[in-house]
Amino acid sequence: MITWVELLDISRNGENSGVEFKRDDIQNHELAKELVAFSNLEGGMVLLGVEDDGSVSGITRDNLEEWVMNACRDKIRPGIIPNYAVIRDYAVIRDVEPDKDVAVVSVPRGGDVHSRWHNNRHTYFIRVGTTSREPTPEELSRLFQQRGTFRAELRPVSGASIADLDRRRLKNYFVNVRQQDVPADDDETGWQTLLFNTEIMVEDGVTLAGLLLFGRNPNRFLGQAGIDAAAFPGENKDYAARERSQLRGPMTPLLDERGELVEAGLVEQAIDFVRRNTGVTDELEDDARRMEIPEYPPKVVREAVVNAVIHRDYLLTNTDIELGVYSDRVEIISPGRLPNGITTDRMRTGCRAARNQLIKDVMRDYGFLEHMGMGVPRKIVKGMQEHNGTDPGLLEDDERFVVRLLAGD
Repeated sequence: MITWVELLDISRNGENSGVEFKRDDIQNHELAKELVAFSNLEGGMVLLGVEDDGSVSGITRDNLEEWVMNACRDKIRPGIIPNYAVIRDYAVIRDVEPDKDVAVVSVPRGGDVHSRWHNNRHTYFIRVGTTSREPTPEELSRLFQQRGTFRAELRPVSGASIADLDRRRLKNYFVNVRQQDVPADDDETGWQTLLFNTEIMVEDGVTLAGLLLFGRNPNRFLGQAGIDAAAFPGENKDYAARERSQLRGPMTPLLDERGELVEAGLVEQAIDFVRRNTGVTDELEDDARRMEIPEYPPKVVREAVVNAVIHRDYLLTNTDIELGVYSDRVEIISPGRLPNGITTDRMRTGCRAARNQLIKDVMRDYGFLEHMGMGVPRKIVKGMQEHNGTDPGLLEDDERFVVRLLAGD
């Protein structure tokens, strides 16, 4: 429960993304709006009986707690049960009139996406700074995705059809990787049934995941489908890059019957870019043979790139993954926040959460990631520590997630 000392600090600091001041004579739908916005972000509190400037006007409404609870039940979908507390006996702390109590109505981050029900209409709200406003369609889609009630990867891609999928890669995947029979080349109904059953297609067309994984030219429909790669001569971005390349194409490689690479996918293209723009060192083995040691372990680079293409937020359109090679580091920048409550500390322990489950499953079928979700601690962290004694950076920076691999001494 909040104390008066804490409440005084809050009132002095003013409203923010987690605090709203309101008189207690507001309408129930106005209170619902603020609580919905807080619940749809990271939680927050409404202080009833406090003016916009932080001064205390006090509680005037009879049976305020019952009124608050009814508002949360009648005006919010799904309903919210808030924490309710009244702060009293503070006249000795602050020079205000006695009996001006303040009610604190607080809600945690919701497990569901909440809406306000008013005038026979559902309205969603999000908290942006000190205001509660309606989200854009893109923001609302991302909110549902974050709560796990919506999978962006299964959305149909406008204009894309089965003809835009690479049949060679599809046959490679089902026959060689999954080791199952496929329809004849001219059996379009059979192919559509197979792709529907595996969520590569839906009734309205090819899914986002299907196009990213197996599309002939994913960037024709999805501006966010590639990797922008650049190699710089120094420690900062520079117009005079040694090489710039837009890596394009499906995520999956094309393999032959023996599993040998025939045509690179995005991951192989990224690994090759890092390889040709970083150095190697020579090391003598016991039999006096020289062995070339790459500056960055390919397995580490591979894991970082795989995580980026699998877990990025594909609702952030026209924003590619960034691959930067510098004189002292390699950075892989993935658009979007970490999904489903994951933090960088939890990633280091192997905590798993998939934003794009179908993409993850298919890439795992190809052997791109471990079944136990331990790629970050076992491959990236341990791999860099064993290679050059450095600890890789895992950084969440607003709407970006950065993996930073250091070159070492």
